[in-house]
Amino acid sequence: MNKFSKSILMICLITFVGFRINAQTVIIDNYYNQETKKDKSGNMVTFHYQWNETEMSGFSIFGEAFKKNGAKELKTLSAAPDEAKLKGTDIFIIVDPDNLKDNAKPNYVNEAEASAIAKWVKAGGVLLLMANDEVNADLEHLNILTSKFGFTFNKDLILHVTDDQHFADGEISIENNPIFKTAKHVFIKDASSIKINHSAKPVLKTTDGKNVMVSVKYGKGTVLAVGDPWLYNEYVNGRLPVKYDNDKAANDIASWLIKQIP
Repeated sequence: MNKFSKSILMICLITFVGFRINAQTVIIDNYYNQETKKDKSGNMVTFHYQWNETEMSGFSIFGEAFKKNGAKELKTLSAAPDEAKLKGTDIFIIVDPDNLKDNAKPNYVNEAEASAIAKWVKAGGVLLLMANDEVNADLEHLNILTSKFGFTFNKDLILHVTDDQHFADGEISIENNPIFKTAKHVFIKDASSIKINHSAKPVLKTTDGKNVMVSVKYGKGTVLAVGDPWLYNEYVNGRLPVKYDNDKAANDIASWLIKQIP
């Protein structure tokens, strides 16, 4: 191969690698979490943790963090996840699965769907699970999925915060953390703790040692789980006291998740 051919090959390789880095697809679930409300026109619309939702309950700021870190596409999956629907997905996010309080007919995680998601992770998928406390989320069926990765969400309540005069009750300080490179103090309110059964590792803990966030390598893929959907707009857009770095935490997590893609 002459110098000219080598140069052309190198340019092609660099172009291909650069394209892959910036072609990540992040999909958020809208099947297990499918809350609806009436809009100003009286139409029923999906809300809560949606990419295009700029209200306090939305994920528009978290979505921008993914774009900032190289995600090309932010999509939504409104059907039960299976092998075909997850094909081409780099990061899949399940947030706050509905219980009967949220939805008269919730779509619960079942064994077939859990197995399909686990198979996708094993092949290299990156899964982010953001639960909630038992009163506000279906943990029982979500644990069908989490148990495949070596952990389960507990039906308890940690980091309970009664009102805006008690932000410190939801504070977690961070130091030398493999995920949070810039966030030093974060706020997480009313979460479920996480029980590690075997392979998962703690990422964040309360001061009394309860797991708030865990991660696990599963085959070629990665799972990150936290006991609350804490990065929605209300808690990353300046509503918190200035000492809390939830906006930085959103960027740290998006950056770390994208780096886990094989």
